[in-house]
Amino acid sequence: MTSRRERLRKLVVVQEQLKSLHETRHAGYVVAAAAASADAQELAARFDAEGSLAGLFPEVYNRRISTALGKAQANLRLAETEAQRIATATARTNMVARAWRDAARLDDRANTERELLELLERKPGDDGK
Repeated sequence: MTSRRERLRKLVVVQEQLKSLHETRHAGYVVAAAAASADAQELAARFDAEGSLAGLFPEVYNRRISTALGKAQANLRLAETEAQRIATATARTNMVARAWRDAARLDDRANTERELLELLERKPGDDGK
């Protein structure tokens, strides 16, 4: 059976992986929001450009611009949700890491005390025979 120290160490690793996952997802949502916003700006610029087909199909341009802006807003909301999850994962990771360090300190202390007791139990001049 593994010790509490080892289980906590493994849990710290898992918590860090989970935190990394949320950070990656957050970055992806921010990039997607920026891309959708840039797409909306590009469509708006084409809408106002001379020789554009926007005069013939204004509802198509307006619909695509509003869809792109909606995607940007949706991705920003998802990014905010992931930011909250990052904060939660960070708190959990710190809490588990603190428990792991405490368990390691207790194990080291117990080992030291055990060694001291073994030394004290030996009689002076007793060479283990």
